[in-house]
Amino acid sequence: MNELFSLAANPAAWAALVTLVVMEVVLGVDNLIFISILSNKLPPEKRAKVRRLGIGLALVMRLVLLSTIAWIVGLTQPLFTAFGHAFSWRDLILIAGGLFLLWKATKEIHHTVDPVPSDDLLDKEGHGKKAPVIANVGSAIVQIVLLDLVFSIDSILTAVGMTDHLPIMVIAVLVAVGVMMLAADPLANFIAKNPTVVMLALGFLLMIGATLIADGFGFHVEKGYIYAAMAFSALVEGLNMLSRRKRVKASNK
Repeated sequence: MNELFSLAANPAAWAALVTLVVMEVVLGVDNLIFISILSNKLPPEKRAKVRRLGIGLALVMRLVLLSTIAWIVGLTQPLFTAFGHAFSWRDLILIAGGLFLLWKATKEIHHTVDPVPSDDLLDKEGHGKKAPVIANVGSAIVQIVLLDLVFSIDSILTAVGMTDHLPIMVIAVLVAVGVMMLAADPLANFIAKNPTVVMLALGFLLMIGATLIADGFGFHVEKGYIYAAMAFSALVEGLNMLSRRKRVKASNK
């Protein structure tokens, strides 16, 4: 308790908290985009529940990892050397997560752009029908948990590198996950209603996956550049959406 009071009276601790909250919120965007895209493929009545469950699992995973900081830090210790790079458990987890993201995003892009219905998407008369949503909620939860683990480890290692105070890390994680919980439904609904945004979000996942793999192989890419590119792309797409809406309004007059 004395430690909490001393931190509350320390301006440097408040600055570290604000900085870490911002970083955790930004890092949570990756996790939230994936959860939004995956949950939108579920039946409508199950989407919000799965999103809340996925974000709740992300919170639990982050808090559990914070309670084992010594083990988390140990994940950065080299296991073996290959291609001139010393690989650690963290590197292997990032590479596996990146490969999974690349596979998942590529699969979703293929389903989005392929206009030819496959045999299992034909009705009895041979006509195309709407692609089925994911019926197995358990499959969606497993995929969300796998990515939660990757993003949680990355998030906690970032927090450990920015401050030594566990209470600051816990508060930052709670605030960041709270923001994710509030933004989950609006973001998912926005993505679902705008097909071009879906493609943009899948492109973000491809870029994030490639970045995770590069980081795992020792080629660190500053996340500021990645999120700046994402923000710029989102701004351009926003302008395109505004332009399309104005053209539709003009044509209806």
